Amino acid sequence: MARFETRAVHAGEHRIGHAADGEAADGEAGGRGDFAPISTPIYASTTFSHHDMEQTDRILGGEEAGYSYARYDNPTVAALEEALRTLEDPEEERETAAFAFSSGMAAMHTALTAAEVGSGATVLAAEQLYGSTATLLLQIFGASGVDTKFVDVYDVEAVERAVAEHSPRALVIESISNPLLRVADVPRLAEAAHAGGAALIVDNTFGTPYLQRPLALGADIVVHSATKYLAGHGDVSAGAAAAVPPYAGAVEGVRKLTGGILGPFEAWLTLRGMKTLPLRMQRQCENAREISNRLTAVPGIVRVNHPALKGHPDAELAPEMLSDTGGLLSFELEGGREAAFRFLNALQLCVRAPSLGDVYTLITHPATSSHRELPASRRERLGVKEGLIRVSAGIEHPGDIAEDIEQALQKV
Repeated sequence: MARFETRAVHAGEHRIGHAADGEAADGEAGGRGDFAPISTPIYASTTFSHHDMEQTDRILGGEEAGYSYARYDNPTVAALEEALRTLEDPEEERETAAFAFSSGMAAMHTALTAAEVGSGATVLAAEQLYGSTATLLLQIFGASGVDTKFVDVYDVEAVERAVAEHSPRALVIESISNPLLRVADVPRLAEAAHAGGAALIVDNTFGTPYLQRPLALGADIVVHSATKYLAGHGDVSAGAAAAVPPYAGAVEGVRKLTGGILGPFEAWLTLRGMKTLPLRMQRQCENAREISNRLTAVPGIVRVNHPALKGHPDAELAPEMLSDTGGLLSFELEGGREAAFRFLNALQLCVRAPSLGDVYTLITHPATSSHRELPASRRERLGVKEGLIRVSAGIEHPGDIAEDIEQALQKV
């Protein structure tokens, strides 16, 4: 089996073989068949024709592999999905299937639906959860009769008690939490969920398959906002989900019906970005560690959150769960929102933007971005305070990133 870096470069590419004796290869016109595209082409077609109606019938009926309609499948999208499947489950141990979506939230919505989260069902969700995921559960699924209970997933015994009490349909967690960078004990949480017949859904956006493969640790569905690290260049919105049976078939069926599929151009951009995922993540992890260490000595900072720091609550667990410590950090400033805004406005190199995982270093204010939709009292209770800053380290020189942060801090 090829190593991760090699799989990231080659996975998903279905290269056409050279035609013999100058004859045109399948799908190549004009007799110029002696070539093969190194990069998967962008198949900008909504429909696909076949040799005859009998073949069309077999493809539409699932008896033969092929493409018919873009809402169902597309060759460029399929290449991305195969690449992601290979990164999530390289040895095909769990019959994993991967699916591309128009956004991470579309992937999460589909994952919950595939887990049969419907009227009368209960969901257990991590208290420290991406704000939009919490809102999705409370407003969209809540309006359909779903009861969401939030639980401290970093207290596995509390999760076990909640599973026994509520018999949830699903447990929703993040491999690395947003924005305090807590690290979940995925294997123990998988055991807790499965003991009560629940599916474990893991948002691995912050981790990516480079840092963790939750399916190998017992998860049933893993979700990504591919907009972030997977695509990695701030130029595409995309989502992804990988799942094992019986949830894989359900994810595919829900996506076909609801139409949240990714477009071929966006799939091509994401596939291209994934080829450099290990290179980018290695540098981003290194940068985040260096910046975190430098900030611990800066006056006016209440605390710094990063799994590599000794004071982090999951410093011992992180090496067991992750291959590296991640490309994000957060820190809290004295002075609340006013100090946070002064700091952000003083940045010169780092980009003020409510996203993460780009080649650029992105810095944001979680209380007014990722967790804006949550009530202020809930944000305060979760530790997302008005002075909290989140940093997504880019691939720039770490000294330049740190110096920009430090000069901005001097102006607070």
